[in-house]
Amino acid sequence: MTFNADGTFLWVIMPFDPRFEEMTTFIMKTRTILIIGVLFGLGTLNTWAQEINQKSTDTNGREKLLGVINEEGLKQNSFAQWYKTNYDNYVVDSEVLTIIEKRLKKYEILAFMGTWCGDSRREIPRFYKILDSIDFPMENLTMVGVDNARENYKNSPTGEERGHDIIKVPTFIILKDGKEVNRIVETPKVSLEKDLKAIVQNASYIPNYKIVPVD
Repeated sequence: MTFNADGTFLWVIMPFDPRFEEMTTFIMKTRTILIIGVLFGLGTLNTWAQEINQKSTDTNGREKLLGVINEEGLKQNSFAQWYKTNYDNYVVDSEVLTIIEKRLKKYEILAFMGTWCGDSRREIPRFYKILDSIDFPMENLTMVGVDNARENYKNSPTGEERGHDIIKVPTFIILKDGKEVNRIVETPKVSLEKDLKAIVQNASYIPNYKIVPVD
């Protein structure tokens, strides 16, 4: 600051530097671009997070469902034929379900599948028929469709698979109070009903595939 002899403030007018204006304009434009980019990215994530039964297509134009899905989504479009056929043809083991029905309803289930996967196309309709037959509370079931694209293989756009070691699909993770109790991987060892019975009755059960730590 500069002051007069009597102590009052002295205004000093500096010559205008056009480089200052250019720098200010550049900073403002850069900040605007960054803000737009962040908002666009958040909007894309929110779209995936808020909607279920999101359809995509592979390089051959075949439909697939990605992210959180439900039974209604599997009854639509190109998925309907294999879903309905495998659902209708499956005979539920009512005897086993009678034993575990009340106990099973106290668990949460997190399932991963691929609408492009033969094992998923067979087991998922059967699994839904089992749950439907005991009036399982569907709010306790989360079904996630994962991708088969090389760059996103067995991943979901919304990342539900993270931390769950999904090596095969379908994978049915049985949880109690948010913690994994056990899982059925790819195919049941005996049947879906009997495998579920072993899990909820705390019997010895080892899935067909599991992650083995390497020292």
